[in-house]
Amino acid sequence: MAGEVFECEIQARLRDVNLGGHVDNVEAMRIIDEARVLFLRFAELGTRDGVEPGTGIEGTGLLDPVPSGVVELMGSQRVDYHAEMRFTPFRPFLVRLWISHVGRSSFAVSTEMRTDAAHPPALLAESTLVLWETAEASSWPIDDDVRAALERYAGPPVALRGGRA
Repeated sequence: MAGEVFECEIQARLRDVNLGGHVDNVEAMRIIDEARVLFLRFAELGTRDGVEPGTGIEGTGLLDPVPSGVVELMGSQRVDYHAEMRFTPFRPFLVRLWISHVGRSSFAVSTEMRTDAAHPPALLAESTLVLWETAEASSWPIDDDVRAALERYAGPPVALRGGRA
């Protein structure tokens, strides 16, 4: 992996479990969505000038350099499931995310979700997000500051079945 990787823990909830006793595929999507929102909007990544990670400054996130009025919209998402994800109380899922592509106004986030650090990923996902300027109702071209933040976490796309999404 060339760039940095964001890692977090997301605790499964009882409501995430289906009648078969494992985490439902819809809830697995919720878990990776929650991890992606943390990475892009809330993680302490030190993306602000002069701010070091772990300083307690909230709300930085990878997209901190994006101007207000610009939001990220899901363009596409592809998910491959590789193992059953059983609910275990007090044992969170381990999620790793990085940026696998940066385009003119969109970028792709690769995701791995594990049930245990020693296990291979139970889920792989590739999500393409478009930066959208709400006032103009159009895509927002990624500027140099945002591109630099995204490229700090650059890495190869996850290996999805049948090729890249």
